Amino acid sequence: MSGDNATGEAAERPRADCTVDGENRLVVRLALPAAYRPQLLLRLRPPKGEPERITRVVDLEPAGQDHWHAVLDPEPAFAEGRWDLYVLRAPGEPRSRLLPGARDLRALMADSAPDRTPLPLAVRIPYTTLDGYLAVRAWLRTAHAEAGRIGVGGRAMTVRARLFGAEAGHGAAAVLRRRGRNSTEREVALTADGRHDISFTADYRELLTAPGSGPAVWDVFVRPASDTPRIRVARLLDDVADRKEVFVYRATELDGMTVRPYYTVDNELSVEVAAG
Repeated sequence: MSGDNATGEAAERPRADCTVDGENRLVVRLALPAAYRPQLLLRLRPPKGEPERITRVVDLEPAGQDHWHAVLDPEPAFAEGRWDLYVLRAPGEPRSRLLPGARDLRALMADSAPDRTPLPLAVRIPYTTLDGYLAVRAWLRTAHAEAGRIGVGGRAMTVRARLFGAEAGHGAAAVLRRRGRNSTEREVALTADGRHDISFTADYRELLTAPGSGPAVWDVFVRPASDTPRIRVARLLDDVADRKEVFVYRATELDGMTVRPYYTVDNELSVEVAAG
């Protein structure tokens, strides 16, 4: 697959509008004079330094004079990651990366009910990349703990969450796991409100007094029952593709350290312990 067009051709790049509808279909529309039927190319962004391996090509259908659209159904689901969008104007021509137009993501703000949400949970959020292009952030989870309100107090945080693809049962707990080779875990009891709504409170001093304590990042999981795998706590079910710099929580100073919850680049909940 050939690379992007030269930078000097950026003004010729088409701009695409995106809509996510109530059936989780992603609709892409663009204006493009074309002698041939163009195609939409989606590329899963590979890890840095690795070649691209996963692409998907979709025919663009006519939608009026020099206008085209593609409807991406929920299935087949997107692999988890960031997908860059391109247009293929004609056979043999290089691909051209799409610029973002209007995005109608109101359907993503609807309250999701665990009993009526298809599994695995497939989330797709169109967004604008840091360098100004159109991309789609995708998550694909067989089970999920959707973070709700996070209350930050002087010595602890309280997290409310909703389970998808799992139910709270005997032995349910929140698990905070310190990153690194010598990882340490701390368990916190869950309070369940029905089968799916849960909450827990994590005392920051439990992190500060853990073996080998010091600056660290603790990732937050939920174990729905004693015999079930852990599920990462994250916030995926809205229209925010990158939460890290948008949802910023207050840091607490304790014993010469600062502690704060935050969302990672994957919109997953973690707690940072840093030198004060």
